[in-house]
Amino acid sequence: MSLDRRHFLTAVGGAAVVTEPFATQRAVAAPLSILGIDALHFGVRAGSPDDQSRQLQNAIDQAAGARVPLVLGPGVYRAGDLRLPTGAQIVGIRGATRLVLTNGPSLLSATRADSVGLTGLVLDGAGQPLPDGRGIVVFAGGHGVRITDCDIGASTRHGIVFEQVEGEVTGTSIHDVDGTALFSRDARGMVIARNTIRAVGNNGIQVWRNQAGDDGTLITDNRIEGILARSGGSGQNGNGINVFRAANVVVQGNRIRGCAFSAVRGNTASNLQVIGNNVTGSGEVAIYAEFGFEGAVISNNVIDGAALGVVVTNFNNGGRLAVVQGNVIRNLAPKRPAGTDPNDGAGIGIGVEADSSVTGNVIENAPTAGISVGYGHHMRDVTVTGNVVRQVGVGIAVSVAPGAGAAVIADNLIAGAERGAIVGMDWKKQVTGDLAKDSTRFAQLAISGNRVR
Repeated sequence: MSLDRRHFLTAVGGAAVVTEPFATQRAVAAPLSILGIDALHFGVRAGSPDDQSRQLQNAIDQAAGARVPLVLGPGVYRAGDLRLPTGAQIVGIRGATRLVLTNGPSLLSATRADSVGLTGLVLDGAGQPLPDGRGIVVFAGGHGVRITDCDIGASTRHGIVFEQVEGEVTGTSIHDVDGTALFSRDARGMVIARNTIRAVGNNGIQVWRNQAGDDGTLITDNRIEGILARSGGSGQNGNGINVFRAANVVVQGNRIRGCAFSAVRGNTASNLQVIGNNVTGSGEVAIYAEFGFEGAVISNNVIDGAALGVVVTNFNNGGRLAVVQGNVIRNLAPKRPAGTDPNDGAGIGIGVEADSSVTGNVIENAPTAGISVGYGHHMRDVTVTGNVVRQVGVGIAVSVAPGAGAAVIADNLIAGAERGAIVGMDWKKQVTGDLAKDSTRFAQLAISGNRVR
């Protein structure tokens, strides 16, 4: 069937004047006509045991050419390697329209296609083997891409893969994926919001760039849980949200639970904002800003259960400039997960190194230290003010190793610190008594107004 916009509008108009004897048929057909053109017109049949790739591809091409949505009614459609041209819009009945992968490197893909949309579809990878780097949905080089109210699962690789895409993924569930639920590389401005991601083999959301630069992805109000690290490594996997080389990314208002490594991990991610997230049960560092970044704001998060709460590190590789403010951090574990360096620290609420402010945080139950400032000579210009630190090994540990820079530690309340409220460290070794009682020993440290009990 050949379709143009005039024929489509005629078909929709006709549906509105069906006579009363056909009321039953209208009750089913009219809603689909309102949404777009029914795929039945192209010989696509729900529930068919046969592969319908050819019929579906024809229907997609015809509807996209006429700039009208293609509507798939309730039922199962078996297909694979469907290609979406510019303007392709596929609309299903939420929770009832299921596309099941039969063959090919993906179920749905698009290359340099703009204004592509998927709505209300269940996209089932059926455990079919996929090539490396592929997913159930793969889009490369498109503007105005939208995936809304879909359910994506049972993938042997990734769920969604984007390359140089501008668009949004909202209200979608991605689950039972062996690789990454949503992998975006070199985004042109993505919104990833109000999705549910669970039971994933390696990473929940990855926002990466081939070269460090502006990205601007917004990751907001998602629920992410049950993220494993099946491919191993020391932090490459096992993260709820992983931002690599991508600058100006905002991670806000997410609920993240049960990640093998980090809830949010920024690597070489400048101007990263991690704000107002609720994080529980992280295996390693709950919120991490590491390596060659400049600028991070980590504020108003709740962290319950991790090896370390917030870490801003790698001044030796250019990692610097951060605000860590208003976080509630508690119940830190005394060791990191298997696969990490056994000599790395654990049981620390907040760790920072350079050009940073640590203000107004509340930390409780940190067996090693509430706050750690600097590591060896990797310390410069840090303020630690107005924090509440309770039930810890050391309240605030600050580097006094040769070459360590300046720090201000003032007006903090420290209660129940077993090995000292404020102590000096030479790398991993404690080398001073309680500096809260001897505040003038090191000229580079300004220690004042702290309440210790």
